[in-house]
Amino acid sequence: MNVNLLKLARKNIQTLIPYQSARLIGGKGNIFLNANESPDSESFSLTNKVFNRYPECQPKEILSVYSKYISLPLNNILVTRGSDESIELLIKTFCEPYKDSIMFFPPTYDMYHINAKILGINAVIIPKLSNFQLNLKLIKSNSNSVKLIYICNPNNPTGNIIRHKDIIFILKLFEFKALVVIDEAYIDFCLENSMLKYLDKYPNLVILRTLSKAFALAGLRCGFTLANKNIISLLRKVIAPYPLSSPVIDIVNQAFSSKNILITKRRILQLNDNRLFLVKELNKLDFIENIFDSYANYILVKFINANKILRFLENKGIVLRNQSAKLNLNNCIRISIGTLLECKNLVKMFNLYKIFLYKNKDINCE
Repeated sequence: MNVNLLKLARKNIQTLIPYQSARLIGGKGNIFLNANESPDSESFSLTNKVFNRYPECQPKEILSVYSKYISLPLNNILVTRGSDESIELLIKTFCEPYKDSIMFFPPTYDMYHINAKILGINAVIIPKLSNFQLNLKLIKSNSNSVKLIYICNPNNPTGNIIRHKDIIFILKLFEFKALVVIDEAYIDFCLENSMLKYLDKYPNLVILRTLSKAFALAGLRCGFTLANKNIISLLRKVIAPYPLSSPVIDIVNQAFSSKNILITKRRILQLNDNRLFLVKELNKLDFIENIFDSYANYILVKFINANKILRFLENKGIVLRNQSAKLNLNNCIRISIGTLLECKNLVKMFNLYKIFLYKNKDINCE
């Protein structure tokens, strides 16, 4: 494209570094433990094979089955293209460009910041404490002009749970000033930590959910926003007229059958067991500095030399996710939990790597 045409783009887009998704980064292999996807899935067949009509903006059948699943009224639910659409939608709805701010707490999911950059919204960035909890003192002293606070819980990529008492402190602090958005993409792996029970008590609380993780439907792109009915009404004004395709609506509806909900619950139990197995085995390795506690379908591991082990594993067909570029996560790798066989293969490769280090007299990787 002619360079002069490129200059027509908004300046913040010209300099924008896009989100580095697992698919964008790539990586060659046959065991992919880099995107926090489910390692397996059920197969579905379309029940409706005629697509000449537009679907509903907010399909009643999906809202109804999800309402029943989480015991929340229909008018407190918005269905979106994954929770990613809701992250953007909230900013579009509540933030004035070049005036308002969002707040978030790295290391965390990058799309909060990227959406703010795209939409011309300021960012108040408060780093997490060394234990990956929130710095309440700094949050309190930086609350001016903030309209949205994004808290990923369990946090990606660290896997930890943010203390409920701290979230409630923030809800009260911003009671009449900002919405507190809890991104519960991974909450199905530890439902007891959900903030759902607080929705009635705190009108500025918003919860994001997705079917990409525990429900093994990342390819469908379907998520839910749970909030006060007045917030949902505002979001409905801004959302695209046809956010979900008819095939997506069809399959999501099937996913909430009694049979498939039971399959999902079994999958969650199995992945949690696989995580415990993997942590137990990795604790035996002397080139690992730390394995952080996780309540999700991944673990964050600090290695002595992350780059070297990533290269070694990719040569063996295993792709993980390097987190070293994130704040305070140097030499950290995020490992999605795969099938038990995939976890065993990963452990086998780590033990081969250990042999490789000893043969090269390089156990310290320096």
